[in-house]
Amino acid sequence: MNSLILAVVGVAMILLGYFLYSKFLSQKVYKLSSTYLTPAHQFRDGVDFVPTNKYVLWGHHFTSVAGAAPIVGPAVAVIWGWAPAFLWVTLGTIFFAGMHDLGALWASSRHKGRSIGTLSGRYIGTHGRNLFLVVIFLLLLMVNAAFAVVISGLLVSTPTAVIPTWGAIVVALLIGQAIYKWKWNLPLVSVIGVVVLYGLMILGDRYPVELPETIMGLSASAFWIVVLFIYAAIASVLPVWMLLQPRDYINGLQLFVGLALLYGAILISNPTVVAPAVNQDLPEGTPGIFPLLFVTIACGAISGFHGIVSSGTSSKQLDKESDARFVGYFGAVGEGLLALGTIIATTSGFQALADWKEVYSEFNAGGAPAFVEAGGNILNMGLGIPPSLSATILATMAVLFAATTMDTGVRLQRFVVAEIGQTMGLKLNPLVATLIVMLVTMGLAFSAGADGEGGMIIWPLFGTTNQLMAALTLSVLTIILARLKRPIWPVVIPLVFVLVVSVYALIIQLGQFYREENWLLLVLDIIILVASLLVIITAVRAYITTRNEPLDLDTEHDDLDANAQAKV
Repeated sequence: MNSLILAVVGVAMILLGYFLYSKFLSQKVYKLSSTYLTPAHQFRDGVDFVPTNKYVLWGHHFTSVAGAAPIVGPAVAVIWGWAPAFLWVTLGTIFFAGMHDLGALWASSRHKGRSIGTLSGRYIGTHGRNLFLVVIFLLLLMVNAAFAVVISGLLVSTPTAVIPTWGAIVVALLIGQAIYKWKWNLPLVSVIGVVVLYGLMILGDRYPVELPETIMGLSASAFWIVVLFIYAAIASVLPVWMLLQPRDYINGLQLFVGLALLYGAILISNPTVVAPAVNQDLPEGTPGIFPLLFVTIACGAISGFHGIVSSGTSSKQLDKESDARFVGYFGAVGEGLLALGTIIATTSGFQALADWKEVYSEFNAGGAPAFVEAGGNILNMGLGIPPSLSATILATMAVLFAATTMDTGVRLQRFVVAEIGQTMGLKLNPLVATLIVMLVTMGLAFSAGADGEGGMIIWPLFGTTNQLMAALTLSVLTIILARLKRPIWPVVIPLVFVLVVSVYALIIQLGQFYREENWLLLVLDIIILVASLLVIITAVRAYITTRNEPLDLDTEHDDLDANAQAKV
């Protein structure tokens, strides 16, 4: 198979989805209005609620939802062959992810920027909301703890990525000042920021930063984990315009530059896809493709985490409701293109099938390292970029996206902790809520020892929990659309599919954890499964009893319980 064919067909399909299907969703299903007063203007506070240029907000949203998952998931899933992964990413982006992300952003915008968890309380009920919060909290815990481990591992294995990783923070702070305080021209700021960021990559490639084996009694990896959590805690309480927005925006631009380099290298070198379309010679111990493919590739097809970001931070920065199409749906498009690039790189970036099989010798053997190695080979073949610099560019890309997701994840978990506190009659200020988040996530990270690898303990549940979260979000959207007398099939069909595969996958994992006597994951699996099924049952009841009740989102959303708003 020619990799160029995969690239052209995949990109064309995803872009057609944006130009055609997202237009249908925007006009006929969500009915976006450019005159609706968004929460960013209603509750403008300069901290969380900030009206934002749609291109800057797209950068924040896209990089927050992307993280390392659209690289890691597809880079693992190609072990079943390139064809299933390719189809799930392209069709999932068009009909699942874009619709889901746009819908969550629209629903939150129409309800004063409230989170999808709070909306579940309005449309499903108090018990449904409480169970919803359990799933959201566990999902964010997995993301924040595990991404800290992933980032630290990349900083240790690729020391050339250290300077651009931390230098990007300084660049972001300056960009925030340039846009909001100095009122510089956005295109000029963008060009300067990208040039400086790639300059830092060249500098980092020349001057790698390798930490000693132990620092203050901690391993190098554990030291980076502590530093990352301290940084994320500080970033989570700063005004979004100061660091979060500009950091995500410039990272979004550098990703598209990176994707342009990768796709350009594919165009020039035209490497052959050496991996099989459907792998009939799977390594021993590899699980069956159904339903695991659909939870292994979450980000890049559909991801419940996106709904949390859409309703947690992005909806509070939406300048015009009509911008939601670009921010929400096109954000999913960007992630789909990244996942597609990962599939092409990890299936064509090796010399021969034997080399590919050597890397994919067992399930979960691929991931980010396979993407960095294979993608680096393609950049070297197509554009003549030295292997070391190629690895630096791709590793920095992976680190920066994981870090921006962690930034947003900690802020979101702070919101959720505050919301849980409110259900208990407690009002937690931002610092207290952030401290609780840090104690819980760092406690998990170091629960298995001083190396910080404990953050990966509950990661095996991420894929299924993430997809269940998407199903729960879609259930809320279904009820809202039904009461508005609008088409629900674009939401219901993906809802049923995602619910079936995620519940099936959780049941399979139950048996696996039992056989391995992994009682912690077994208990968590049961909690997530029971909570999710109860939410769905409650949602079905709510749909049956309320679908004929009229709903006017211009007025009725003002009647929401103010105490349910987790605005911190």
